[in-house]
This record gives sequence, structure tokens and C-alpha cells, in this order.
Amino acid sequence: MSDAAAWPTPWVRAALDLAVLASLTGGPLHGYAIGQALASHGFGLLKGGSLYPVLGRLEEAGSVEATWTEGQGGPGRREYQLTSAGRERLARDLASWGELTATLSTMGTGAVRHG
Repeated sequence: MSDAAAWPTPWVRAALDLAVLASLTGGPLHGYAIGQALASHGFGLLKGGSLYPVLGRLEEAGSVEATWTEGQGGPGRREYQLTSAGRERLARDLASWGELTATLSTMGTGAVRHG
């Protein structure tokens, strides 16, 4: 795991909502664990000031829900999990990103695409 992102910062920012949703497909995680999952997948170590506003937006949009869990020998924390709307959004947005990357690849080869 690297502190530095594998991609330019604007790309990471653009993909962050989708990456957070994708990090929750395996089940509920607290904020620190989400950050660790993102870092292990090349997004770099995010500061709380980057991650928690995204989680707040996703919660407000109904894509994730947060529950408070009591800590075992430590402070409690919020755990986030995907909602059914969040799973639908993830599938839809992944398909859109796939179309975007395919379009960019086509453009990069000089091919003409008529839509």
C-alpha cells in the first residue's frame, strides 16, 4: 500500500464516490477501513477531509447508510454499508465509466466513433 495514488489527483477525486461505493460491496466498513481499502487499490492514503464529505454525500443521497457501533475497548464508530439504491448506482456508474474509458481508448487510436 502506498501513500501516493496510482493516478493523478483529479482522476482520484472524480472517481472517489464510485470507489467508496465499490469498497463497500464486501460488507459494512468504518471510515478508516474504507480509507485503507481505497489505499490498497491505488487511491493513495486519503485524509479524513476528503473521505468523510464523500461518505456524507453518499449517505444523503441514500446510497449508503451509517450505523453507530460501540467500540470494543475503545471508542464507538460509524459503520457504512451499501443500500439497494447504492448497489444500483454502483452498477450504473461502473457501466458509464466503462463507456467513458472505451470512448477515450477509441479516440486515442484515432478511430472515429459515431454515436
